Amino acid sequence: MEIVKTFGVFVLTALAEIIGCYLPYLWLKQGHTAWLLVPAAFSLAAFAWLLTLHPQAAGRVYAAYGGVYISVALAWLWAVDSVRPTATDFVGVVVCLLGMAIIMFGPRYA
Repeated sequence: MEIVKTFGVFVLTALAEIIGCYLPYLWLKQGHTAWLLVPAAFSLAAFAWLLTLHPQAAGRVYAAYGGVYISVALAWLWAVDSVRPTATDFVGVVVCLLGMAIIMFGPRYA
C-alpha cells in the first residue's frame, strides 16, 4: 500500500507542477489572460506542499520524484499537446520509474 500511496502523491505532485508551469506558458506564449497566474501560483504552492508529505529525506524525495515527473510530463505531451510519445520515450519512462522505485523503496542502512 505504501508503494501505491507514494506513487499517487508523486503523480499529484507532478500534475501540480506541470499545471503551475503550463498556465504561465499559456499567458506568455499564447496570449491568454494574465489571470492564469493566480491558479498557477496556487498550483505551484500545492506542488511544494505535496513534496513535504513524504517521510524520507528531502533530497531522496526530490530525486525519486524526477522519475515520476518525466512519466507524467510525457503523458501530458500526449493528452494535452496531442503529440504521441515515441518508443524511446516509453523505454525512458520505464527506466525512470525503475530508478524512482530503487531510490524510494531500496533498503536503508544506518
